[in-house]
Amino acid sequence: MIVTIRLVIISSGAFLFLSGCMVGPNYKRPSAPAPPAFKEPAPPDFKEAEAQGWKQSQPGDAYAKGKWWEVYNDPGLNALEEQVSISNQSVLQYEALYREAKAVIAQARSALFPTVGFGPGITVTGTGGALGGGAGIAAQPGGASTGTVVSTSSSASTRSIYTLPFSASWEPDIWGNLRRAVTSASANAQATAGDLENAKLLYQSELAQDYFALCGNDQEAALLTRTDASYKEYLTLTQNRFNGGVASDLDVAQAESQLYGVESQLIDLGVQRAQYEHAIAVLTGKPPSEVGIPVKTLSTAPPAVPVGVPSELLERRPDIAASERRVAAANEQIGIAIAAFYPSLTLNASIGLEASRLAKWFTWPARVWSVGPTLAETLFDAGRRRAIVAEDQAAYDATVAAYRQTVLTAFQQVEDNLAALRILENENAKEEQTIQAANRAVTVSTAQYTAGTVNYLTVITAQATLLNAQVSDVTLLTRRYVASVMLVQALGGGWNSSKLPSAESVAAAPRSTAGIK
Repeated sequence: MIVTIRLVIISSGAFLFLSGCMVGPNYKRPSAPAPPAFKEPAPPDFKEAEAQGWKQSQPGDAYAKGKWWEVYNDPGLNALEEQVSISNQSVLQYEALYREAKAVIAQARSALFPTVGFGPGITVTGTGGALGGGAGIAAQPGGASTGTVVSTSSSASTRSIYTLPFSASWEPDIWGNLRRAVTSASANAQATAGDLENAKLLYQSELAQDYFALCGNDQEAALLTRTDASYKEYLTLTQNRFNGGVASDLDVAQAESQLYGVESQLIDLGVQRAQYEHAIAVLTGKPPSEVGIPVKTLSTAPPAVPVGVPSELLERRPDIAASERRVAAANEQIGIAIAAFYPSLTLNASIGLEASRLAKWFTWPARVWSVGPTLAETLFDAGRRRAIVAEDQAAYDATVAAYRQTVLTAFQQVEDNLAALRILENENAKEEQTIQAANRAVTVSTAQYTAGTVNYLTVITAQATLLNAQVSDVTLLTRRYVASVMLVQALGGGWNSSKLPSAESVAAAPRSTAGIK
């Protein structure tokens, strides 16, 4: 027993001495392209945003808390967005994957500790008799046996052995491969946490886009409803002129055709509205039959979004954070592969009781024990370990490239939507001028038609031009809202890498599953 204690002390001391030795590369965050400024200028109404509490590189409270949708000041949108993180099934799927990744950390960490086993047993052996030699019956603690022996000779004898062994096995982490496995699992769990936050942002953004598209649909429906009323008045005018003999039936037919066309467009908008409403229902985790969204129209320009500087984008996007954590995990795999070139040490020990009768189990002579280290080293593997190192190095390079591509894509998305907001705002202003000119053309052509100086085709042409311009104006405003939401998404939705769970947090013991302690 003294020898056992000494071996354990010596092995533990050697482990503590060598525990600081970790083979393989130390992780260093890879560089990523980050221009000093965005190509596109900040929105023209950025000063107005600052006056409302938005500051450069310091978003407002709602934005900073991740509730970026509150900047649109729409209670209906707020209520729907709150349900995404709770009930959206895709988000819940990512949340389960995060819990799964945390459980993997616990599995990796368990390898740092000894494995202790317990296996009591009863063995019955027999000799002599018609069997012509030794025969044995092995019985399990529950009473099951592996065979039955029937003795036909009086010289046959049996002997029972009762054992109560405890065994322990431990592999000291001399080269750091086990610690690297824990670090890799932690980095992967952090990456999964980033995926979860990115999924929330994605589906929240998708809901906001569908919501504003639905509002644009309602805005267009309101426009066509007003146009329908106006065209009915024009139809009455042409019918009265026809009855008075100053207009032809062609004028009446043209007025009817124009009215029915608008009514057809108005009916068709119902299809799009239903589809947007159904999509929003699914995003909130509910069947379409349970969600109804009241009519809502867009009347003002979307609020300005604080853009910040490009370097901050690396900290504000959850997908960038997740990609960087995967680079860290891949780096640890290289160290694990390199550690395979070094010998592994395993310490085995067992202690227990063994006696021919249960009554003798707890006597001093019944004790048994064994202890001893095992040193293992692969002498030849035909280049297998070297190939694994090369594979892991290539995998690391791939994750670095993926990380940098994610950064580039993020900059592209920000630039795309900044450009969209700038261009659509200018286009919207020009469309307003078009509407004013088309309104004047309708007024003049109507007066001329009433005076009998032009035919009704002139009035129809002016009305069609006005309606097209008004529909385009609604479409442009809807696109500006969608681009605004997409810009918020491209900027990370108020998320920051400081919200990524720490390695200590993800390594916390996972919650037990129902029925499993």
